[in-house]
Amino acid sequence: MRVDLNSDLGEGYGPWTMGDDAAMLDIVSTANIACGFHAGDPDIMRATVRLAKERGVAFGAHPGYNDLIGFGRRRVPGLSLAEIESLVAYQVGAMAAIAALEGHPMTHVKTHGALGNVSADDDATALAVGRAIKAVDPKLAFMVMPGTATARAAEKLGLTPINEIYADRTYADSFNLSPRSEPGSVIHDPDLLVERVISMVWEGCLTSTSGKRLEVPIGSICVHGDTPGAVAMARQLRAALEKAGWTIGSSVHP
Repeated sequence: MRVDLNSDLGEGYGPWTMGDDAAMLDIVSTANIACGFHAGDPDIMRATVRLAKERGVAFGAHPGYNDLIGFGRRRVPGLSLAEIESLVAYQVGAMAAIAALEGHPMTHVKTHGALGNVSADDDATALAVGRAIKAVDPKLAFMVMPGTATARAAEKLGLTPINEIYADRTYADSFNLSPRSEPGSVIHDPDLLVERVISMVWEGCLTSTSGKRLEVPIGSICVHGDTPGAVAMARQLRAALEKAGWTIGSSVHP
């Protein structure tokens, strides 16, 4: 009856902000912090880690494609597997340095946006991501999408998996996320969001938009920090989970 609540944070850049990180860190138990490629910069990374430490929130690196203009949500074709390894290792290593500055060890890695979608669909890419994580620090957990290539990569490489579900997204039959271009793929109704998540954690099961089911232990629930009303939805979801008897806490401790 314990589950992690996470959010993707630190996604501003310079003077520009994305979401209310301070408010979200009062609600979630884990933060995934952008590493400067799809969003974030060294100062934002450090400030977000500092806020997480002050609030007792675990955090991990959130690497993505080198695509600030597209917020990391556009696929970058043509990268070799070695380039994917370098891309991820570079960002995770940078976050490890920030963690050392703040004295708050990171616990895991979660891929962002298009890199996450490609990693969930393609075993070779997922393994390249996993190898990069393991090379930087084999004790880091890999936050994975159950039933996809990322989960298989974590198992093959001996990385600790954190099975993550998305509170505000729907699933395709592959158990990757439905494309954002599809109507209804992003859930904005907080009551529907809460109803879906409570059902998933009680049943230990994901259901795709066509009704396909995947039974899996659920370790963490993501509420995106950049969606409209994200803080209010996260607060409502946490209250509903606690009312249902769940304790909110990070999946992995440093």
